[in-house]
Amino acid sequence: MNKILSGIRVLDFGRYIAGPFCATLLADLGADVIRIEKPAGGEDRYTVPVTSKGEGAYYMQIGRNKQSMTLNPMTEEGQEIVKGLVKTADVVVVNVPPQALKKMGLDYESLCAINPSIILTLNTAFGSTGPYAERGGFDTIAQAMSGNMHLSGVEGNPAKSFVPYCDFGTASLSAFGTLAAIMHRTKTGEGQVVEGSLLSTALTFNNAALIEEALLQKNRQGSGTRGQYNAPTDTFKTQDGWLSIQVVGQGLFKRWCHLLQEIKWLEDPDYSSDQGRGDNGHIISQRMKEWCSQRSNQTALSELSKAGIPAGALLTPAQTLKNEQVVASHLLQPLDYPHSPEAAPIVNHPIKYSKIDTTEIVRAPTLGEHTERILQEMGYDQSQIMDMRKRGVI
Repeated sequence: MNKILSGIRVLDFGRYIAGPFCATLLADLGADVIRIEKPAGGEDRYTVPVTSKGEGAYYMQIGRNKQSMTLNPMTEEGQEIVKGLVKTADVVVVNVPPQALKKMGLDYESLCAINPSIILTLNTAFGSTGPYAERGGFDTIAQAMSGNMHLSGVEGNPAKSFVPYCDFGTASLSAFGTLAAIMHRTKTGEGQVVEGSLLSTALTFNNAALIEEALLQKNRQGSGTRGQYNAPTDTFKTQDGWLSIQVVGQGLFKRWCHLLQEIKWLEDPDYSSDQGRGDNGHIISQRMKEWCSQRSNQTALSELSKAGIPAGALLTPAQTLKNEQVVASHLLQPLDYPHSPEAAPIVNHPIKYSKIDTTEIVRAPTLGEHTERILQEMGYDQSQIMDMRKRGVI
């Protein structure tokens, strides 16, 4: 088996999710990733705290397979260390506004002066051009600006996704872009800037709704969990729980009509297409609601599965951890972490390959766990390291 990114060094100056998880995906594929954070630790290390030391769940996931180095790059000595690291690196991952990049010496021009073939993977809230280029932002802001929150809620009551999909989506697309840049450099020797943004990701994911609005001016309002492009697509209460059901395409709708004994709808022109059914989704969902209310979750799932209709139980996080499919597929790997009450379930690399080996998951490092080793490899001796630590350089 082959670790496809073996020999590639990545400097992870990212914060929170978009930058760091991009680097995580590269680490999963065998890249040597050094996470660099300020001496006291980045705020993202402590988001959703779960250990007795306050370290967070996001960090446990996103810090996996990395080395940890503390460094203040705003000091003169810190700048020299950054330059030394950049000389040995292939990729630098950052997610800060353009002006902050220059102050840290991580803008592309500065990096190229040190290492002409470097790849700079840059993630921002809104991109590096336009009137919002210097603004900061987070996942929820991008969700709001993309139209998603308007469509996910109900009229007068917008709703966001609990999961920060703009962050994780941007990270994934940036990792994809970084791989493309590595392939380009292999062919040409050239480095380049790979730029992703939360807003571009949010627009990408919601592009169909934007196209429809631009061309047809539908002015859609949110309908909660009920879909508007097909039906039944909604969540439904059973006698002892909830189900999510999605019927897309004429074949599935035909099966659904036979299961619910609504054969007449197969001859109704208002229900002859996915969009027609979506336009009448409130009627179809009501019928599905009645059917589900007469059954337990397990009975409803069994009948739906037998009929070949996609459905799944609406699970709490506690139920997800014990779900038979999750457990049987070994999607979660328990990893011990210092000061954690027990092993944390870390999701494995999300893609499986037949001929590419992914790195066996190693727990996220403690703050600065590898600082001394990295500096020693760069030629610093113990007395220099101790002196820099006393002065807050590392």
